[in-house]
Amino acid sequence: QVQLVEFGGGSVQAGGSLRLSCVASGRAFSTYAIGWFRQAPGKERAFVAVVSRGGGTTEYGDSVKGRFTISRDNAKNTVYLQMNSLKSEDTAVYYCAAKVWGTGSDHETYHTWGQGTQVTVSS
Repeated sequence: QVQLVEFGGGSVQAGGSLRLSCVASGRAFSTYAIGWFRQAPGKERAFVAVVSRGGGTTEYGDSVKGRFTISRDNAKNTVYLQMNSLKSEDTAVYYCAAKVWGTGSDHETYHTWGQGTQVTVSS
């Protein structure tokens, strides 16, 4: 079983950048696809991005395409989410999550979650 911890949240002005990290402990990190989701107050959890086990496949939510980049370093048991051109509507708690089979945007298919990190974008 893998455990996940997110780092890198904080406050930034609109147009700025942040990089989130999802660090895993436990076994066989490279056997899991890792996704990022976010949840703003009063809203449902939303898909942000996912990277496949080997890093060769990535998928993005429509609202972040062209601004966010997901990547992974299996030697460091870490997945990154580079967030550029941030907007106030990106404000949310960001979670990383792991799944064994495939990729995809359905949060119900992910079995392990981190505790989340707050990102606040001021306009």
